[in-house]
Amino acid sequence: MTHIVVLGGGVMGEALIAGLLLLDPKPNIVVVEQREDRGQELVERYGVSCADSRTAVAGAQVIIAVVKPQDMRAALDEISDVVPTGALIISIAAGVTTETIESLVPQAAVVRAMPNTPARIQRGVIGMSAGLTCQPEQFAQAVELLSAVGVVLEIPESLQDAITATSGSGPAYVFYLAEAMMLGAQQAGLSHEDARIAVVQTILGSAELLAASTQSPVELRANVTSPNGTTAAAIATFDEHGVREGVIAGMVSARDRSAELSGS
Repeated sequence: MTHIVVLGGGVMGEALIAGLLLLDPKPNIVVVEQREDRGQELVERYGVSCADSRTAVAGAQVIIAVVKPQDMRAALDEISDVVPTGALIISIAAGVTTETIESLVPQAAVVRAMPNTPARIQRGVIGMSAGLTCQPEQFAQAVELLSAVGVVLEIPESLQDAITATSGSGPAYVFYLAEAMMLGAQQAGLSHEDARIAVVQTILGSAELLAASTQSPVELRANVTSPNGTTAAAIATFDEHGVREGVIAGMVSARDRSAELSGS
């Protein structure tokens, strides 16, 4: 049974716990959570254990660090001398490089991962990069573990800023679009409830169609866009307002901001 420590029991920490417990065999999970009431909530909900960080990581095979980037150094300083040699650290902290973690815990192998919030329902996208000392079998283990919460993309660490801008921030782009579509639907006359159902199911169905189809997004869009029809009128208005260019520019800005935060 794999002994996994999850450092941080927030939203993403809970998502990872829920997914990991779907593995067969189930791992032994110990959560480190500063808020006692939150830790107890996770214990009761998932049947995991809760302990202080030094007790938890002693003997751990895998440590998943789900802490804020600004808290990572302090969290690792606290446990660096008790992390077992050869342990695998999977860092979820955006902008914290594997090199930084390796310098703080040199006896461990390090993998950097960028999940997104649909991991909460095991539909996430996780960009993963191996550190310098991470062996192929250790990286394979990390991929297997995080595949429990979604699709894993193995990428060089130099592309972590790009995956952050794409899938890490991506759910917010979809929610932004959904928000605008719901408002537009209501201005067109639908009730709030009907607008929500129509928009959510349209986005869900369209995503599933795109995933199942061999056609490109351009082709699928063309299939819906009759000349001089209603969809053509909407697309023309989007183009007039620079929607496409705005999305592209926004994603580049997200990538650049991620690079700024990581100092890369």
